[in-house]
Amino acid sequence: MALAALTDPPLHHTLCGAGPLVVLLHGLGSSAADWPSQHAALEGRYRVVAVDLPGHGGSPLPSGSLTIERMARDVAALLARLDGSAHVVGLSLGACVALRLALQAPARVRSLMLVNPFARVRTTGPGDLARLALRLLLLGTAPMDTVAAHVARRLFPWPEQRALYEAAVASLAATSRRAYLAAMQALARFDARGQVAAIRQPTLIVAGDRDTSVPLAAKVALAASIPRARLLVVPGSGHATPHDQPTAFNHAMLEFLAAH
Repeated sequence: MALAALTDPPLHHTLCGAGPLVVLLHGLGSSAADWPSQHAALEGRYRVVAVDLPGHGGSPLPSGSLTIERMARDVAALLARLDGSAHVVGLSLGACVALRLALQAPARVRSLMLVNPFARVRTTGPGDLARLALRLLLLGTAPMDTVAAHVARRLFPWPEQRALYEAAVASLAATSRRAYLAAMQALARFDARGQVAAIRQPTLIVAGDRDTSVPLAAKVALAASIPRARLLVVPGSGHATPHDQPTAFNHAMLEFLAAH
């Protein structure tokens, strides 16, 4: 069932199932529709809210500057509308929003499951700078389906991941150039270093051991900075762990949620 929360502009989401509330926050260029395996695992035991972050899916890009703080306020408003606190699962961009949500509205967050997260974007060498420059060049000059294919190749580079690659291309290409760039700029400005020590909720940080987007060291450092956090490294996984290793991810998710 598709609903719209009373935020300005409305934050689109889906709501299904019954039980404790679980919020799913997607990555850059993705949408609420990109959690099919997690819905199947959760819906029998939980009330699942999958959110379209601003500029993604059915949620319009707001006027003015888009920030992670603004996205977190929108999610907090949605939770207020639902009159609940939630276990929050966030991937990449969604993990940044989840971190900020826990800092801005801690009473709305029961636990955090952060997938390939970071407290601050860092480039670690010439290779990272070259990849960023190429993505920005494509964003400025190429159709969004070309941008989507470029990004998806890095997310799902292996031949056996062809179906995941094609689904990622379709999802990413549906995001407007303006919204994608605005979200990239929001991520570039995001900095929660020195603040995450204030997070008191139980936190599970999930790291793909093949992730080439966020260094493992960033996730280790984040886990060390949050008092009740632990780190889980998933073998054979890249940046999109819920999608490329759904069985391992869902097992860890259900185990973590049951414990909290």
